[in-house]
Amino acid sequence: MEHNLAVGLDIGTTKIVAMIGRKNEYDKLEILGIGKSKSLGVHRGVVNNITQTIQSIQQAIQEAETTAEFKIEDVTVGIAGQHIRSLQHSDYITRSDSETVIDDDDIDRLINQVHKLVMLPGEEIIHVLPQEYKVDGQAEIKEPIGMYGGRLEANFHVVVGQVSSIRNIGRCIKSSGLNLEGITLEPLASANAVLSQEEKEAGVALIDIGGGTTDLAIFRDGIIRHTAVIPFGGNVITEDIKEGCSIIEKQAELLKIKFGSAWPGENKDNEIVSIPGLRGREPKEITLKNLSRIIHARVVEIVEQVFAEIKNYGHEEQKKKLIAGIVLTGGGSQLKHLKQLVEYITGMDTRIGYPNEHLAGDSDSDITSPLYATAVGLVLDGLKRNMRKKVEQEEQEVYEEQIKEEFVDEEVIEKPVKERRSFLDKLTERVKDFLDNAE
Repeated sequence: MEHNLAVGLDIGTTKIVAMIGRKNEYDKLEILGIGKSKSLGVHRGVVNNITQTIQSIQQAIQEAETTAEFKIEDVTVGIAGQHIRSLQHSDYITRSDSETVIDDDDIDRLINQVHKLVMLPGEEIIHVLPQEYKVDGQAEIKEPIGMYGGRLEANFHVVVGQVSSIRNIGRCIKSSGLNLEGITLEPLASANAVLSQEEKEAGVALIDIGGGTTDLAIFRDGIIRHTAVIPFGGNVITEDIKEGCSIIEKQAELLKIKFGSAWPGENKDNEIVSIPGLRGREPKEITLKNLSRIIHARVVEIVEQVFAEIKNYGHEEQKKKLIAGIVLTGGGSQLKHLKQLVEYITGMDTRIGYPNEHLAGDSDSDITSPLYATAVGLVLDGLKRNMRKKVEQEEQEVYEEQIKEEFVDEEVIEKPVKERRSFLDKLTERVKDFLDNAE
């Protein structure tokens, strides 16, 4: 696949989206094709029916291929689900030679050490994200490379998930005839698509309200500080309407989208919607006031859980204050008056996040919908990965050329420095290996 093309595959609870994108000459993302299918076989972000998920993936991929007239082989996939949790951890290494400066190898050694942390059975570390370093007790160092020091320590943000869930996703990709190019944590992907660098610096909480889960990612000083997945999303709101009004799911979903509001105060008592009854039964009359009461109750619950996580991170401390407030994205963020409700509950500035931060100016308005934030983020991630590979390859070729001209003094040739690979690349390889051996 060309290095300037990438495919993101967002396997959600309600929909599966395949998106093909490439960088244009202005370094913006141009979406060439998009396919989406109803997601069957995924519950709260976790695959629970492999066969149905494979069918849904193939359907989305086919649709994207048709619009882009391009055959998809490699995909970057998002991972979320209720099994994701995160923890803070500090670790250190003692360097044998404090006369030399700290380099990539030292940091790799430190990060690999964190990977040896003992997890609960069936859990695996997905991301190890260094927060800040200390060298010989000197704190708040952002980049220790090139400094002298004997003891290197760091605080890490460690994201943990269930091995089986990750492998099941790998299995679905492989059985759909695709190659798993990379795995990314979904809240990170959405953040890449909708947040600006300034917001990440100032401190911001991204809340991605999906169908089955609500993902949270908190940034401060440009670094991710906290992640959480809350096992509620737009689907539970639909469930509540279905139960509360005794109607079928399809009608509940439509009611929510067309007339739903997160703020119960605005509907008059006499606003009524009539819903056709099932097969020969009388139509049902539902007051909008009642509808928004049901929605309000559930949304308040979701927002309060997310807010508890934000407080957990330490938002109330001066040093950890999130100046840019909250950004809402995902399909659930399109609920009327949600922004006002979130501001009311949390007292933080709130905006709705559209994934147009990196998109080309002439993008279709459908694509800039918060629904597609994760997919856009995954495409961006795939492009970044491809560029890295290309650079590594070019450096390797230059090196091999130099070696061929043997009369060049061996000492002079510098071996290309490999960029530090994110743990996710390693995880992807492990999942690939596992699938190959499982055959």
